[in-house]
Amino acid sequence: MLLAHPAVLEELLRRYDELTAGRGEDAQEVNRRLEDVSYTLCVTTGTRDIASALLSAREQLRRPAPETATAALS
Repeated sequence: MLLAHPAVLEELLRRYDELTAGRGEDAQEVNRRLEDVSYTLCVTTGTRDIASALLSAREQLRRPAPETATAALS
């Protein structure tokens, strides 16, 4: 299974958290952006709902980074 780069997951989680914090922006725009980032988190983590995507992304970030193919060949 392919895993997203940790920096990508961190950015998606940051954006999700920021959007759910409700900073008083235009509600329609916030909802559209939240839908976009939720969809991207689901696709990136291979899940079908945002709760599973959030759990998966956070779990991936807790795990140590896998060895790269180059390191494994040496």
